[in-house]
Amino acid sequence: MELHDLVEHLNVEQIDKYLFRGVTPVDWRKRVYGGQVIAQAINAALRTVDSGRRVHSLHAYFLRPGDPTLPIIYDVDPIRDGKSFTTRRVIAIQNGKAIFNSSMSLQVIEKGLEHQFDMPDIKGPEDLISDEEYILKLSETHPKLVTRAMKRVQPIEVRRLHHIDPSNPEKRAPITGLWMRSKESLGDDPITHQTMLAYLSDYYFMGTAILPHGVSFFNRNLQAASLDHVLYFHDQLRADEWLYYHMDSPVASGGRGLNRGTIYSQDGRLVASSIQEGLMRIHT
Repeated sequence: MELHDLVEHLNVEQIDKYLFRGVTPVDWRKRVYGGQVIAQAINAALRTVDSGRRVHSLHAYFLRPGDPTLPIIYDVDPIRDGKSFTTRRVIAIQNGKAIFNSSMSLQVIEKGLEHQFDMPDIKGPEDLISDEEYILKLSETHPKLVTRAMKRVQPIEVRRLHHIDPSNPEKRAPITGLWMRSKESLGDDPITHQTMLAYLSDYYFMGTAILPHGVSFFNRNLQAASLDHVLYFHDQLRADEWLYYHMDSPVASGGRGLNRGTIYSQDGRLVASSIQEGLMRIHT
């Protein structure tokens, strides 16, 4: 898939003032990727407000698996339009049922008191291999695990700090990170960059909580699914420049794992934060 195609899919079609229609790219997944739904919902909400406002927070729940063969209808509820803040509720619907529910707050761009945690001292993207290079190596050592779809060239470049052996995952602390960006320019429309970051915010997120347990997503006994997603935007960003996504998981219990993330620009600005709880069941 080319970057242009991905951007076109994330820019939902407006079919009425507050109704939008999204479709899923041809992909190897059997269900819709959660980051796609988050991104399309944000894109729909942004299209109903003044251009000077940006999403600063999103709280969402994944209610049902999305069917990638069907279109997704995004119903935007214009709850409030204030002087500084705007509130939107966006529901994603398939077959007449909600698959995703979200609330968003948007704000005019303004200056105020500022502080942030420093970016962790980690390797830069130039010192790491890309996921595409890793998959090629994996196809040599574990040919039965790597499908043809996994070898497809993607419009997003990802470089992880650590790779896990899927056939024999080691137990490690629930802390990880990756660099990410689109391979080509996304232009200068800030809506596109917020939409793309929302798409990227679900990348490898749930995998953080399973790191201490010595299992991988290739384990057929593992049932895993995103349950909710929270995303905060703190500063202006470009998703076509390197962003570092630092993730940790403070707790797993009750069949669920909690993941937290902070996203930095390459010059060290903390531009976004995320939280997600995921289902983690081991069937015996």
